[in-house]
Amino acid sequence: MAGHTPTDLSNFFVAGINYKKTDADLRGQYAINTDQYAKLLELAPQFGLSELFVISTCNRTEIYGFTENADKLCQLLCTQAQGSIEIFYDIAYIKNGPAAIQHLFDVAAGLDSQILGDYEIVGQLKQAVKFSKQHNFIGAYLDRLVNAVLQSSKLIKTNTGLSGGTVSVAFAAIQYIKERVPVISGKKILLIGTGKIGRNTCKNLVDYLETNNITLINRTELKATELANELGLKHAAVEELPEQIHAADIILVASNADEPVILASHLVNAGNKIIIDFSIPFNVEKAAEELPNITLVNVDELSKIKDATLHKREAEVPAAMAIIKEQINEFFEWHAMRKNVPVLKAVKNKLYAMHSCEMYTSYFSRQISVTSVTVNADDKIQKVVNGMAVKMRTQNQFGCHYIEAINEYIA
Repeated sequence: MAGHTPTDLSNFFVAGINYKKTDADLRGQYAINTDQYAKLLELAPQFGLSELFVISTCNRTEIYGFTENADKLCQLLCTQAQGSIEIFYDIAYIKNGPAAIQHLFDVAAGLDSQILGDYEIVGQLKQAVKFSKQHNFIGAYLDRLVNAVLQSSKLIKTNTGLSGGTVSVAFAAIQYIKERVPVISGKKILLIGTGKIGRNTCKNLVDYLETNNITLINRTELKATELANELGLKHAAVEELPEQIHAADIILVASNADEPVILASHLVNAGNKIIIDFSIPFNVEKAAEELPNITLVNVDELSKIKDATLHKREAEVPAAMAIIKEQINEFFEWHAMRKNVPVLKAVKNKLYAMHSCEMYTSYFSRQISVTSVTVNADDKIQKVVNGMAVKMRTQNQFGCHYIEAINEYIA
């Protein structure tokens, strides 16, 4: 790992923006794609950062990491953002220590999602951490924290109804279409982008609208072809996009390109259309919403949809928070034990040094063979150190652990 950023709990920070204070347009200025993420990690050592990861979704852009100063995280993130550092400071939240850890647990549980309980964030978190780990920016401490967070999220998913039912941004799009297009038969649907959100949306279209009059387009055509074959749909090459846009009645965009893939010029005199843009930054040119024949909806508008499922999820929040509290307490116990590692290592080294001492060997050779002492030394020393670790964790009392460990070892 590059650098030696301290991993004390007080040095763990998150700096980010989300839907609570920013609209989708502004969030798009701070969205980080894969290429930008790679560049960001390349620059990280120049900011003294060695453990970090970035989550960038339609709801949020957040950078987590160990640093003595949160400004370094903010400045690094903004090297790859379209928006300025000044605006970021004005709209961002910055948390550290226990507050930052609580925030990460809440995010992974779906408690901080624009649609309560939206479980897609878990996959996005895993992908973000995996990418950072591949570039050697996830150390033992951060790895342990993320594992605890994912375990908590899994327990919430299994033991509560926080993510129950079928409510997500992808499903909200289906509800929106059903409310505005009562008769879907005969309507041509175009889906652009077959990544995770696009794939989920596509399956929802088939299942809940009961239609297969859907054409898929993806930058990598093979992915569109495979999904189309799986669900019995049509697919088209990206070069056919203008013609497919013109022919479609309903267009869903989940392409996550850096620039708009649908331009206002594509839509002039192309008939009435409903266009749903899941992408951050927007992948539909903003000028398109000014056209009289176009109804353009983004993720913020979709997330305002409420139904009975969301009310049920709200009732599950206390149970989810209780699980998070328990998991955080376990993590803090592990963190407290890390403080004892130097002491445990020192005692272990001292016991090995004592075992090698001629006076010790001479004394015990009169009672048992030296060979027996040598064979059993590792096991015996480890047993003493393990016992000492348990006492330090459970009894939480001060005293000379070294002397106690020696007494146990020679007993």
